[in-house]
Amino acid sequence: MIPNVPPPADLLAYDGSGIDGGLYTRVTGWAESAPHWFDQLTRAWSAYGMAVFALLMLWAWWRARAADSAVMARVLASPLIVVVAYLVNSVLKSLVEEVRPCRQLPGSFVVESCAPAGDWSFPSNHTVAAFSAAAALWYADRRIGWIALLAAVLMGASRVWVGAHYPHDVLAAALLGVLVAVPLALLAGRAAPLVDRLRTGPLGPVLGAGAV
Repeated sequence: MIPNVPPPADLLAYDGSGIDGGLYTRVTGWAESAPHWFDQLTRAWSAYGMAVFALLMLWAWWRARAADSAVMARVLASPLIVVVAYLVNSVLKSLVEEVRPCRQLPGSFVVESCAPAGDWSFPSNHTVAAFSAAAALWYADRRIGWIALLAAVLMGASRVWVGAHYPHDVLAAALLGVLVAVPLALLAGRAAPLVDRLRTGPLGPVLGAGAV
């Protein structure tokens, strides 16, 4: 008689390979055929590219010093919006518990080391943070927002290229990031009167004089 032993956690988790596993293996196949320098550049962007969004937020703050208070309020709210989107994504990730494609499809090529068991795949944390940042910045400063959107698309694509996520992990995260960020960014604009008051106080040199 076979003892009643519970199956490994991975076997109880969701298998997303039936959605777009074929597309995933095609993309990682392209990565396998790509020049080594390109894979390493993509891996570096995938790992450290989020720093670009922090720099874009700093740039947006600098430009907002000469803008009206609603713009500054949205700029100041942008990092908080990213945190909220990340937390929402983390809850969804823990509910779905989708096995990473590099663990579900072990024969596929990966540029980035495969995440350990229990580090779930759906949706992509990197992508939700990138797209929530881009959406928040777009409502604060269109020029910076377009740059951030391009960077977000590249971030999402890189997560599939390095083998960390299925394409649907990235698409869902992009949608989630935008859906969380847009209403919060619009709501942040209502804090303009608070920014007006702060600009007349000790934080005036930091927040700028606003639109003249």
